[in-house]
Amino acid sequence: MNTATNGLNLAQRLARPELLDLQIYQSARRIGGQGDIWINANESPFNNSELEGLNRYPECQPPELVNAYSNYSKVATDSIITSRGADEAIELLIRAFCIPAKDCIATFGPTYGMYAISAKTFNVGVKALSLTEDFQLPSDYLSQVSGAKLVFICNPNNPTGSVIARDKVIEVINNCQDAIVVVDEAYIEFSPEFSVADLVATFPNLVVLRTLSKAFALAGARCGFLLANPNIVDICMRVIAPYPVPLPVSLVAEKALSTSGLETMSRQVNDMKQQGLRLANALQRYGAKVVKAHGNYVLAEFADKQQVQQKLSQAGVIARSYSDPRLSQAIRFSFTNQAQTDYLIQLFQQK
Repeated sequence: MNTATNGLNLAQRLARPELLDLQIYQSARRIGGQGDIWINANESPFNNSELEGLNRYPECQPPELVNAYSNYSKVATDSIITSRGADEAIELLIRAFCIPAKDCIATFGPTYGMYAISAKTFNVGVKALSLTEDFQLPSDYLSQVSGAKLVFICNPNNPTGSVIARDKVIEVINNCQDAIVVVDEAYIEFSPEFSVADLVATFPNLVVLRTLSKAFALAGARCGFLLANPNIVDICMRVIAPYPVPLPVSLVAEKALSTSGLETMSRQVNDMKQQGLRLANALQRYGAKVVKAHGNYVLAEFADKQQVQQKLSQAGVIARSYSDPRLSQAIRFSFTNQAQTDYLIQLFQQK
């Protein structure tokens, strides 16, 4: 791959050109210093919380959190950005690499809607491409994504629960030499064998998105990660907010990434997968067409969707429907605990 033109690496060539000369905002915490009296950030000297340091701004990239995620993901610390959920990472990429009213991204649907919404809010075009009938990449994907700066692949895919083989994803990365391939692995703990996070040091055009919202049970904390080679990290750090990760979030996330936290995550993932399999089998017995689940949810297509929705509503169950025409008869069910799964199974035993 030719990654340099006029001395620029691939990330620099693809970045918005004005960012290369941008004077990055130097927050007080980034500038740092040594001393006992800190009066350089207009902070209050009073800490009214039991949490030590809450009256002070946090580090832009808390080193303890980055180190913890590096130990977990086996990705080098200089290839990690922590963000306010993976959603912020999506916006960082679009802001860093896409010129408004000129550039575009590519997505393969049905998929997570925030890729397109984030692009549109920055006046960036969207090539809304389609997965095949069995939710795989089309054979002519390369011609379809031509011209896109960012190519988003959600794997496992939300909301279908389907996956694209690791070898196929690697093929896309190799073939899309003039774009950044963004693989969203928000649900990868449920199907870790499909991850390509180990390749971010190998491919200069690969970004992997991760989150603690799903398997780690921290959706309310809003903590995500962008994994990429240091050149991409450098460009994204030029547009990131001064303090994206609040101190309480960082502390909770570090605990979740500890040895005991990882054991808890693994145990809960296994439990959710077991309950999800029970639910999927019950939906199939009811007559639904079920997509094999690779995340923490199952997509089921019904011949009588309206009747099913009424059944769920009357039972106090809130599941997810979609406006996408391809999913007009489908409902997505998140995996849950055993008691609630028992309730759902009993519900679908009633015709």
